[in-house]
Amino acid sequence: MVRIIGIDPGLRRCGWGVIESEGNRLTYVACGTLTPPTDLPLAERLVLIHSGLNDLIDRFRPEEAAVEETFVSAGARSALQLGQARGVALMTPALRGLAVGEYAANLVKKAVVGSGHAEKAQIQMMVKVLLPAADFKGADAADALAIAICHAHHRTIRQIRAIA
Repeated sequence: MVRIIGIDPGLRRCGWGVIESEGNRLTYVACGTLTPPTDLPLAERLVLIHSGLNDLIDRFRPEEAAVEETFVSAGARSALQLGQARGVALMTPALRGLAVGEYAANLVKKAVVGSGHAEKAQIQMMVKVLLPAADFKGADAADALAIAICHAHHRTIRQIRAIA
């Protein structure tokens, strides 16, 4: 069994979700959203994301992490700031010795829904189907659980290929 934390990086809302994976069996552990105050300077918001993720790693003791690659259609400034939040989301578990997987949004959608162009509502519905005990209060936490599910599926595929 492996415990995985999925992270949906963001400066306003950083979703997180923890699952356990044993073979093809998935179990919901916890999820939520880190929401640093938007009136703080960027550096302080990044520190809050780092300390929040660090606290979650202490609390739930995952062995692996999965982070979504960002797709930004907004301006360059927004993309740069989101990239900084993503850097913190990648760095924090890596500093703690966790293996970190990165997944494109369309791969996450395909792993969970079966289509790389699924809508948010479809993702939330399928996360609830795959993890019936999941109690998420928004799209960010559901997306983080979907990222963890994607990682669980892909790590299993890698294990099968390694055996073959």
